[in-house]
Amino acid sequence: MDERAYATMMRMTIHPLFLPILFSMILSGNVSYYALILTSLIIHELGHIVAAFLCKVKVERCVIMPYGGEIELQGGISLSPNKQLIIAIGGPMATLLCLCVVPFLDPLLADPLLKIQLILLGINLIPIWPLDGGRIILSLILLIYPKARFYEMYLSISLILTILTMIITFILLPKTLFLLVLSIFIFLRLVSEWRYRKYRLAFEKHVMKRLT
Repeated sequence: MDERAYATMMRMTIHPLFLPILFSMILSGNVSYYALILTSLIIHELGHIVAAFLCKVKVERCVIMPYGGEIELQGGISLSPNKQLIIAIGGPMATLLCLCVVPFLDPLLADPLLKIQLILLGINLIPIWPLDGGRIILSLILLIYPKARFYEMYLSISLILTILTMIITFILLPKTLFLLVLSIFIFLRLVSEWRYRKYRLAFEKHVMKRLT
């Protein structure tokens, strides 16, 4: 294994908000199911890490989230949309590889693993930032319209859709408890990114103009 990839794996951590979900599964006796979920999430993030390595982008840190994970990349907002797109696709591709392996496994393992991969893939491909689907769409938008205002516009749309999801899942409680918690978590990440958008706007205004 490449030394940089190994170092990144050593910096892979689990977000505190994900721990209650894991503990609840352990207490309910679903330890094996918990192990499959955690393994699937790690494989998914390794897909992003491998994609970043192929793009020659250093991964500073990786945090396992309830919906997948978050990776901090060296270069941040200065990364080209092409590289951001490839890295965003890396996770779903790793999940698809897991799906390809499922038919060759014992049914006792294959059935829950198939369900986990489909849920993980389905959630991550939702076109809302910071999910992989949202990152993919945002990268495509920036490839066509490389302006910070389009980035800001997409964040606004993601915020509106997330708020609507929170309202709907709250109305449908208790069946939608997991989706509500997930929506709240995504909403908090979006709010944090919304506050951070001013740095992207400043980067475009001052740095990019000097380079062009």
